[in-house]
Amino acid sequence: MTERAPLHRSVLRTLCRGLGLFGILLVAVWGGAAFFYSTLEPTALRLGLSGLFPVALLACLAIRRPLYRRSAMLGISLILAVWFLTDPARNDRDWAPEYSQMADATVEGRVAHVTHIRNFTYRTPTDATPAYYDADYNLDTLSSVDLVTSYWAGSAIAHVFLSFGFSDGRHLAISIETRRQKRFAYSTIAGFFHHYELFYVAADERDLIGVRTDIRREQVYIYRLQLSPAARERLLLSYLSELHMLTTHPRWYNTLTANCTTEILARSGASPRWRLDWRVLLSGYTASLAYDIGLLDQHDPFATLQRLSLIKRPEGARPSANYSQEIREHLPLNTP
Repeated sequence: MTERAPLHRSVLRTLCRGLGLFGILLVAVWGGAAFFYSTLEPTALRLGLSGLFPVALLACLAIRRPLYRRSAMLGISLILAVWFLTDPARNDRDWAPEYSQMADATVEGRVAHVTHIRNFTYRTPTDATPAYYDADYNLDTLSSVDLVTSYWAGSAIAHVFLSFGFSDGRHLAISIETRRQKRFAYSTIAGFFHHYELFYVAADERDLIGVRTDIRREQVYIYRLQLSPAARERLLLSYLSELHMLTTHPRWYNTLTANCTTEILARSGASPRWRLDWRVLLSGYTASLAYDIGLLDQHDPFATLQRLSLIKRPEGARPSANYSQEIREHLPLNTP
C-alpha cells in the first residue's frame, strides 16, 4: 500500500498538469478567436491581436518560476476578460442594407405604433429594392401568433421567428437575427463572440417569409401557437418593448445565449426547464419543443402536424398583395 501511494500521486500530478495545459490551450484558442471575430478597427489591429494573444499566453509556459509563470498567465487572461466584458455593442456601424434601418415601436393606450417595418422586394437572394412603412395596430384586434421555421441546411438547423396576425388580415412578422456589417461576410462561428449585434427585424410577411419561400426556395413551416388572447398580447408587447429598447441600448447576439430561439423562449416566459432543453441549440427542432410544451395543436402527432404545416408555393411564384392569405390556405391553423 505504501509503495502504491507515490505512484497514485504521480498519476494525479500528471493528470492535473494535462488538464492545466488543456485549459491554457483552450483560453489561447478562445482568446485568439475572440479578437479575430471582434469589431475592432483597423483590421490590422484585430488580426494582430488575434495572433499576439495566444502567442503571449503560450510563451508564459517558458517561464521557469511557477509563481511568475502563473502571474503572467493570469494577467494576460484578465486583460482579455476585461476587454471582452467591457466591449460595447453599438448601433452606429456601417451595416449591410437589410440591417441598416432599425424598427421602433411605442404603445399609446390600446394602439401600437411601429415604424420602419421592412418590406423589401427581392429579385434574387442578394438583389432587392429596399422599402419601409409605418403602421398602427390595435391590440384589441390581435387574433393569432404563428411560429415560423425556415430550413436551409438540413433538419437540425432552422431560422425561427414569430408572426402576429390581426383580425383585419394584416400580419406583423418579427425576426430575431444577427446584425451584420458590410465589411464582414456571414459566419456561424462568429456568433459565439462579439461580432454581431442583436437585431429585431419587424417586417411584412412578403419580405420576411416571401424571400424564404419564393426566392431562396427554403422549406418553410407555419404553426399556430395555442395562446390565450391575454398571452398573445403579453408576447407582442414584450417584443415591441425589446424592439424599442434596442434602439437606445444595443445588445450582442450570441449563438448560445441570445439567439432566435432563446429570445423567443425568454419573451414568452418559458420555464427554465424548457430554456435548457437541447433543442434550443438545434433550432430545427424548435417546433417539436413547442409541441411538447403544449403550444401547438395536439390533435395529431407532431410528425403529421409538421407535414401539414409546410408552405407549398407554385414554381416561379412571387409574393403578391395577398401573400399572407395564400400561404395559409391549406395549413392546419387551429385557434384555441
